[in-house]
Amino acid sequence: MSASNPPPASTTDRVATGSTAAATAGGANPATGGTNPAATNPATAGGANPVATNPATAGGRPSVDPAATNPATGGTNAAAGGGRPSVDYLLGLGDDALVMAQRLAEWAARAPEMEEDIALSNIALDQLGAARLLLSYAAEIEGAGRDEDALAFLRGDREFRNCLLVELPNGDFGHTMAKLLFLSAYQLPLYAALSNCPDARLAAIGAKARKESAYHLDHSRTWTVRLGDGTVESHRRMQAAVDAVWPYAAELFAADPAAPVDPATLRAEFDATVAAVLAEATLTRPDSGWVPTGGRQGVHTEHLSYLLAEMQVVHRAHPGARW
Repeated sequence: MSASNPPPASTTDRVATGSTAAATAGGANPATGGTNPAATNPATAGGANPVATNPATAGGRPSVDPAATNPATGGTNAAAGGGRPSVDYLLGLGDDALVMAQRLAEWAARAPEMEEDIALSNIALDQLGAARLLLSYAAEIEGAGRDEDALAFLRGDREFRNCLLVELPNGDFGHTMAKLLFLSAYQLPLYAALSNCPDARLAAIGAKARKESAYHLDHSRTWTVRLGDGTVESHRRMQAAVDAVWPYAAELFAADPAAPVDPATLRAEFDATVAAVLAEATLTRPDSGWVPTGGRQGVHTEHLSYLLAEMQVVHRAHPGARW
């Protein structure tokens, strides 16, 4: 082989380096015309179970047992001694899931492998399903005549309560996996704890979402280890992704003693999970330092505005339309 013809890159290198162009070709910046998550078809998922990942039933509504979520059944009010969660709390969880779903959907037709293309689309649908359930409940408690669609498509960026982590651009594939790793390592213990909370409807949502979060964590762990413990180049890029995303994880655990589950109580399990994954991937956990916050109070990066402009454009252009 001549010096002008280097050997072909390994699969790991292609994943670590080739995905940057894919993300910046339209997926990473929603202003450039990213993929519409509605175009993603879970029925085409290779190894994924579309029943488990599709957030809607045949009737188009979130797939939680109506007997567990309908106030008319008498089983949905919080147990004695517990009250309904606040609207802001539900918006925070719902917006986390909604914005992450939109970001992951940007990888449709752009992921480094065909199977990964379908996997990320299905994870996006899982997040969207959780978002629908949480936003529907928030709208009901708010009592202002809004529904899940109004909360998703008719709020401005200052009204969103998602953490800053999920609104960050996808970047290359390593950055997306780092975001998914940190988010799922937080969501899994969160939903597990919520499944035992006094509010029966929120407990039903947590019980459903925790199963999906377990898969999200396993998927992101597999890729983090594959890239971190792969080639020199993939290791370098995965470490850079962890370093860049890590500061945004702290906001997830801001103390809220009045919440059904205080996020601060989840930090120890999160740290143990992430430490084990990074050790297996031969990656180094960054030192704690700068901690960006504000998402829960409606103070966001400029990236959320671009994401919402794309996500909301059809609904705002045709208000009240029925398809």
